Amino acid sequence: MSMKQNIEIDGKQVPFRASAAIPRIYRMKFHRDIYKDLRALEKSLGEGNPEESSLDMFSLEMFENIAYIMAKHADAEVPDSPEEWLDGFNTFSIYQVLPKLIELWGLNTQTEVESKKKLAQLTGK
Repeated sequence: MSMKQNIEIDGKQVPFRASAAIPRIYRMKFHRDIYKDLRALEKSLGEGNPEESSLDMFSLEMFENIAYIMAKHADAEVPDSPEEWLDGFNTFSIYQVLPKLIELWGLNTQTEVESKKKLAQLTGK
């Protein structure tokens, strides 16, 4: 099961999708572990206050890559590179978008855990 949500970026409603395929797609495209990257971003974000944040350029690139993969997964019309996709926006705040992506990912993983529990109950395992 996947979760889909629109998030406003630069005045546009942009669809994002989280599903079990995202870790594989992310790993194949960027050769990185999305779970580790999301945890690192969450820690770096702090309380969402830019002045208390420890986000660096590498963190910004991780955010852009994760956002791109989740947008591409939701909409096949998204360009084939993060750079082309980002070029469609003016500057936007990572502090507004990242928490929403983390929340969407959390809802997706919560749904997966609940599904596995229900399956285990049905099969008696």
